[in-house]
Amino acid sequence: MTQRQGDAAPLEARGGSAPRLRASWQRSARYGVPDDEVKPVFTGSVDTSSLLYECGREVLQGLQATLANEPVSLMLTDSEGLVLSRMCGDTDITRSLDRVHLAPGFYFAERNAGTNGLGLALADRAPSLVRAADHYCTSLRGYTCAAVPVLDPLSGGLAGSVNLTTWSEQSSELLLALAQTAAGHTSALMLARASGRRPRQVPRGEVFRMYADQVDPPRLSAGWEHPLVEVLDAMRRGQTVLVTGEPGTGKTALAAMARRELRPRERLLNARSPGQDDVAAWLTVWAPELGKERTCVIVSGVDSLPAWAASELAHRFSTAHREAAVAPFVLTAVDPGALPEPLVAHVDTAIEVPPLRFRPDDVLPLARHFAHRVRGREVTFTAAAARALAAYDWPENVKQLRRVVREAAARSEVVDVPHLPAEVFTNAGHRLSRLQAMERDEIVRCLAQPGATVVGAAAELGMGRATIYRKMTQYGIKARQLRS
Repeated sequence: MTQRQGDAAPLEARGGSAPRLRASWQRSARYGVPDDEVKPVFTGSVDTSSLLYECGREVLQGLQATLANEPVSLMLTDSEGLVLSRMCGDTDITRSLDRVHLAPGFYFAERNAGTNGLGLALADRAPSLVRAADHYCTSLRGYTCAAVPVLDPLSGGLAGSVNLTTWSEQSSELLLALAQTAAGHTSALMLARASGRRPRQVPRGEVFRMYADQVDPPRLSAGWEHPLVEVLDAMRRGQTVLVTGEPGTGKTALAAMARRELRPRERLLNARSPGQDDVAAWLTVWAPELGKERTCVIVSGVDSLPAWAASELAHRFSTAHREAAVAPFVLTAVDPGALPEPLVAHVDTAIEVPPLRFRPDDVLPLARHFAHRVRGREVTFTAAAARALAAYDWPENVKQLRRVVREAAARSEVVDVPHLPAEVFTNAGHRLSRLQAMERDEIVRCLAQPGATVVGAAAELGMGRATIYRKMTQYGIKARQLRS
């Protein structure tokens, strides 16, 4: 990495943290983060029903009470750097953080803001202190940030982070210790309250630019290729396309691939619709991009937009389309029948992407593709693992497959049955509580061991043979697929 003049000294002064900071700066440069200011990436919705949010806010409220007169802002983020909550009694630092978009609803991962405390903590999954000139963006150098990852107490996965930010001239000796304490208490409280809880998923109004490597899957089956060709042909005829399908089928990816084929040099943006209360801010972020030269916006989830927002979009679409030979936008929706009335006139053709369960030949090519992106090289799937992936119904479609494969490939370059989650070998037909999911996972773990038998698994788990057979039926566990 080529450092800017004057930046070397702060990094050298950090001792053991300097390599991490240098690596973070290199990533920031590779991501194309501007070095003078933070470019905001806004989501119109924050999941306030999750266990992380509930427990993290409770812990931070207690900490804030002890720091009431201090210029310290306490923040909670999710695993992707989305700021979920911010607490601070000092109006000066609150206004200042608003100006750099370090506020709820904004992403502050390294990809968005360069080297910063919470971004580094999430990237490295380690406590991080980023002082003044350690920040990649000069607009952040007035602050010192201490952040610590919060781990899910059941899965061990990254749930989010706790971030404490103060002025750069303030003493930071205790800042990281306070953040570590808060993160530990949050994780402990999550464990105490985890039984039977499932965080509710809410829409996030993300707006981001799509690059070729984000929309370049392998050669897939006719079930994918046919709608892709249909979308491309419609675009060539100047038609406005609505791509439909179940959540997670890859509607946005298919629309982006067709657009890349039609106009390879075009700037491609994706605007994912937010929750109902945040539509106005979401529109403000991206709607001005409509109609700009060589720019196309894929607007995802338009069937969830309120009528007033649909009317506003329809007006903007009319203006943008009149000035372009090819429609400068593509729409996606789960249910075309729920398309808001103002947008109906702006759709020339609707094309459906089949769910993954109707495209079983696509499962392994996609799995190898996702695994390669995790490892940066080819990943092998054993015959047993391949059979299990191909036989599963994938109720959450490609989105679920990507998550499963990423976790498995992160564990091994040769993915076998033990590396796959229990959900792949089961078909319970209904959502499980956390306790039920833990029980299911333990049964699958025992049955997946080399040479395992149902009798042996029952003995290891302290269950009767009849009980474990009943549990296998209850959870839809497919024992034969667990044998390598």
